[in-house]
Amino acid sequence: MDADYIDARIAAVKARIEAYEAAILALTEGEMTQYTLDTGQSRQVVMLHDVNRLEKTLNAAYNMLQFWENKKTGGAVIQGTPGW
Repeated sequence: MDADYIDARIAAVKARIEAYEAAILALTEGEMTQYTLDTGQSRQVVMLHDVNRLEKTLNAAYNMLQFWENKKTGGAVIQGTPGW
């Protein structure tokens, strides 16, 4: 993969992370009962009872960001098991 594509994916994931964080913050710390979440790819209305789902999606986005950053830097996570 070329560096421009990876940089574009990193930027897209960061924008998604910011959108989900804003939604969670608005719903949990504000007086809002619903929030229009616009990720740049979709727009949806979320409510306070959706916060757990939003947090799971946010965690997945952070994992995706780590994946793309590892691709960019050549880093990787390797899990090994003993050979005995």
